[in-house]
Amino acid sequence: MKSYLFALLSVFILQLSFANNGDWGKTGHRATAEIAEAHLSKKAQKAIDKLLNGRSLAFVANYADDIKSDSKFRQYGPWHYVNIDPEEEEYNREEANPRGDLVQAIEKSVAVLKDENASKEDKQFYLKMLIHFMGDLHQPFHAGRSEDKGGNDIQVRWFGDGTNIHSVWDSKMINSFQMSYTELAENTNELSKEQRAQITSGNLLDWVYESRDLADELYASVDSGEKLGYDYMYERFPLVLEQLQKGGLRLAEVLNEIYK
Repeated sequence: MKSYLFALLSVFILQLSFANNGDWGKTGHRATAEIAEAHLSKKAQKAIDKLLNGRSLAFVANYADDIKSDSKFRQYGPWHYVNIDPEEEEYNREEANPRGDLVQAIEKSVAVLKDENASKEDKQFYLKMLIHFMGDLHQPFHAGRSEDKGGNDIQVRWFGDGTNIHSVWDSKMINSFQMSYTELAENTNELSKEQRAQITSGNLLDWVYESRDLADELYASVDSGEKLGYDYMYERFPLVLEQLQKGGLRLAEVLNEIYK
């Protein structure tokens, strides 16, 4: 894996000046959705095809971000992240954001999709939201600290350009790597059946705590104003791929459970 990444980074060095500054960013979310689609049961795939009118999971993976510019969807803004008080080891529902958060968003989406009385329109909406939110869950800084807005207030330099550490993980590393979402999905780790079962074990809160713990490690690994570049990319990109893969496998697990 490391030798492969080294070769790709060599190409990346030559192509860096052509990197896009797109909005996991769009590519990351699509990669997670692509991975999930490959692990859907036949029953889940059939139900989803009917809801999405034959569109792929990747096609709708960024819907929850795309609607942010529409004021009528403003209420869903807090649903993209969850902050757990540092003094609390566990998610406290009584202290959770009353406007909703990532945990509540995923639970609501699953509940609507399981509701036999929900309209097709509502099911379409919440399926698209679920696909996106399961991706957000695995970007560690979406389970970061409220005091710095999940790393958005921690300014760093990315190859000389000013940005923040949240943005580096959301899109900068992926965009700089210059791979399509299908290439990212195809170049995640080969896993055994047992390894996939281990990743998909546990429940939503277990996965939230895992991302929170990763965020804590990443906070400790960077200083405000730090210059990040090739070294950071080489060291951290395997974790990006791992998180995209986990998000895809767990999204498939959730969808297969809904449509079992």
